[in-house]
Amino acid sequence: MDMPLLDLPLRETQRLLRASVQRFLADEERPSWRDLADTLGLAGLAVPEAAGGFGGGPTDIALVMAELGPTLAGADWLSHVAATALLARVAPDHATLPGLASGALRAAAVCPATTLSMPAVGGDGALRGAALLVAGAAEADLFLFADGNALLLVTADPAKVEQRHRIMHDGSVSADLCFALKPGDAERLAAGANARALADYADDLILAGRCAEAVGLMQRMIAQSVDYLGQRKQFGTAIGSFQVLRHRLVDMQLAAMKATALVEAAIAAVEEDRFDRASIVRSACVEIADAVRIVGEGAVQIHGAMGLTEDLPLGAHFKRALAIAAAMGARAGHPARLAEA
Repeated sequence: MDMPLLDLPLRETQRLLRASVQRFLADEERPSWRDLADTLGLAGLAVPEAAGGFGGGPTDIALVMAELGPTLAGADWLSHVAATALLARVAPDHATLPGLASGALRAAAVCPATTLSMPAVGGDGALRGAALLVAGAAEADLFLFADGNALLLVTADPAKVEQRHRIMHDGSVSADLCFALKPGDAERLAAGANARALADYADDLILAGRCAEAVGLMQRMIAQSVDYLGQRKQFGTAIGSFQVLRHRLVDMQLAAMKATALVEAAIAAVEEDRFDRASIVRSACVEIADAVRIVGEGAVQIHGAMGLTEDLPLGAHFKRALAIAAAMGARAGHPARLAEA
């Protein structure tokens, strides 16, 4: 059994969840949505037990995201599970929850953490404009729109929502969503201050989950580098004996350890719904943005030119790590929002 990627206080059910995901991924390196939904039942992780789900929370989501990170299957699942968690939080008896729990329906969260731009909500409840590069939206049946003005549930009706799929640099698939909704086309779940609080929670939950995904990626890249250092030989000796490479590996491990500690604090803050949740989550985002570059660049340099070829999984892992870093770094506004908090 693999060592835990995140050192968190866990209940027995959470240990069993992590172990079951690890066992499945040992034989399935690139699981599909149907694998996650049908075999592991992860579509309903955040859905209440009364609606056929697992009833899990932020810690459960983070545990799964850390394990899914190296499989490159976490992006779509995170958007779905965050949407179901938010829907269950505001409407625990909603009619769509059983279908979402079984995986018959897929949902995507449309909020600042999942999209490059947000559409506008009119005072009459109409939703107009575009949401660009929405993570997890390519195959979604439902969109949960969350911002400071309203929380809306929108059906993926082609007559009202145009979807344009975008294949990203890291291999994930996002979608541009163009909305042309009239009043009454969307189900309003919350408004005003309540909607703002729910949207902020969704952002923090998704960011913490993405940070956990980065932890899984970093640990896999470090493990691959350790293996390679012991196998590759130059001048008749394993390159792992070269001091400069050993120092580089230590730098990678220290960066990952420091970032992981902040990610664990962020997950706990979201789980406990702490008053300083936003500042802790954004501190983790800033640290992760730096750490994945240090670890990824170090791993590629240790492997040499092979590190970016399709012959090794390292190249795909580094691309996904860079995508996470781009979403977490200065351009995403986290340092500024951290300063405000």
